[in-house]
Amino acid sequence: SKPGYEFTVDIPVSFQDAERRTRELLKEEVGVLTEIDVRATLKEKLEEDFRPYKILGACNPQLAHRALRSEPGIGLLLPCNVVIEEAAAGTRVRFMEPVAALGVVGNIAVEPIAAEASARLHRVAARLGAD
Repeated sequence: SKPGYEFTVDIPVSFQDAERRTRELLKEEVGVLTEIDVRATLKEKLEEDFRPYKILGACNPQLAHRALRSEPGIGLLLPCNVVIEEAAAGTRVRFMEPVAALGVVGNIAVEPIAAEASARLHRVAARLGAD
């Protein structure tokens, strides 16, 4: 069974195509604030060859603002990460599950915000899988 902190979509397209489509869909629902090119970093720092692997930090400013007002430390759990990685049959896109991740703070005011963030990311995943 899948761990509660993520949900994934496997799509039979190239890494580049999957990344482009994932970014387009994220922009409609949340927005991408940060990105880490893990492959490039490992090559530069360790001279290691790693499969294409990027971490996008997805964040909806309104939701983040609401969460930060009720729980100042929640910045430790933001943004919601989305991983795009080369996989055997194309590309795997992994989404952090906001309900699980933000649930660790145990603040009831954060729950509806996490639910909204989750709904947005699940819509992105559903559209990716339907393409």
